[in-house]
Amino acid sequence: MNKDALLVLSGGMDSVTMLYDFSDSIDLAVTFNYGSNHNMREMECARYHCRNLGIELVEIDLSFIGQYFHSSLLSGADAVPVGEYDFDNMKSTVVPFRNGIMLAAAAGLAESRGLKAVMIANHAGDHAIYPDCRETFVKAMGSAIAAGTYDSIELRAPYTLLSKIQIAEKGKELGVDYGHTYSCYKGGEHHCGCCGTCIERRQALAEAGIADPTIYEDDAVTI
Repeated sequence: MNKDALLVLSGGMDSVTMLYDFSDSIDLAVTFNYGSNHNMREMECARYHCRNLGIELVEIDLSFIGQYFHSSLLSGADAVPVGEYDFDNMKSTVVPFRNGIMLAAAAGLAESRGLKAVMIANHAGDHAIYPDCRETFVKAMGSAIAAGTYDSIELRAPYTLLSKIQIAEKGKELGVDYGHTYSCYKGGEHHCGCCGTCIERRQALAEAGIADPTIYEDDAVTI
């Protein structure tokens, strides 16, 4: 298969799974330093998997987001709510138009490298909380990227309608090492185990029948 795509790679479960799932078509990955609590730990994972697959990783600084935007994801561990991954609990973690900004940069990088597509690993579990993960956004952003590039670069988002569990099931089939992925929005050395993303991670791995390699600070959390 022709390697014609750039993947926006955070280092979390979803984008790492996509990296392996579509490694035959991914020529380049890009990760962004935007100042989130867990940014550095995710980036370490992105580097690990790109080294493992021999895929080039470009790191782009978007620190203005952390400096000027408002979100609990940018405001330290204590600002992140604990509890289930639902709208009321997780709304504060929205980073305004984060994916739009990242995709715009990724599209410019892809065109500069002569690539034909940009890939993003949004999924169905994000739709209710994050506007820039929804199918309507992906379609609109895809149209904007195609219209704004000479080569009509395509936005590919193959996980848009998949659940976190379905993504984990794909990862199991692919043999993805989830021990080298990071999800916790608090950004500690170990996953806290009690924020929404930690709970979602635990549930997805359990439902997919994957032995959870994650070290959690709060082992009392039940699924």
